[in-house]
Amino acid sequence: MLSVNHLNQYYGGSHILRDLSFEIPPGKVTVLLGRNGVGKSTLLKTLLGVIPSRTGEVVFFGKDITQAKPYERVRAGIGYVPQGREIFARLTVAENLEMGLATRPSGEPVPPRIFEMFPVLSQMMRRRGGDLSGGQQQQLAIGRALAIGPKLLILDEPTEGIQPSIIKDIERAIRALAASGDMAILLVEQYYDFARSLADQYLVMDRGEIVKRGSGADMEKDGVKGLLAV
Repeated sequence: MLSVNHLNQYYGGSHILRDLSFEIPPGKVTVLLGRNGVGKSTLLKTLLGVIPSRTGEVVFFGKDITQAKPYERVRAGIGYVPQGREIFARLTVAENLEMGLATRPSGEPVPPRIFEMFPVLSQMMRRRGGDLSGGQQQQLAIGRALAIGPKLLILDEPTEGIQPSIIKDIERAIRALAASGDMAILLVEQYYDFARSLADQYLVMDRGEIVKRGSGADMEKDGVKGLLAV
């Protein structure tokens, strides 16, 4: 579904992403792990078109999107849940979800499966996003991204600052989305146990490179947790 080939990125004279190549298949959860400062955020910004890649290629559903603008990538079917959620605090839950429909035909309703996954959102449609708890805001951020009907869903540290009960809800939602078979998921995560429980395949970054990759079932055997230690 998504293929990244020999991707390089620089900030000034600093080589941040170093010849990255990997694939994200449909119906699977690909987990991207790494310590702070290894280039994960830069990689996501490059995949989303927020910053242009210096060299390399990003292919989505067989189409080269390396030079595509961020809104063109969203229209193509890439959904994004940012670190820190970044919901619209002064808008209601309903209005936040409607923002996710911006690329859909006019008058199209919010997909029912969002409320099936996160029933609390249907009970809070008139409440402002800023009045929700952190966990509820994270559910709203995921719902907003799902509203576009993405083929690829990118989640940037969805467990950050979230209470354990909501983490379980998010885990179930991600598992259900992957099981549907029509969506690829890229999960960037610091919480190792959460990542291991969901990973079909994993990638570990260090100093702008992918230093280890493999099956999610092999993360323990491969010593992935040790690679993340400070």
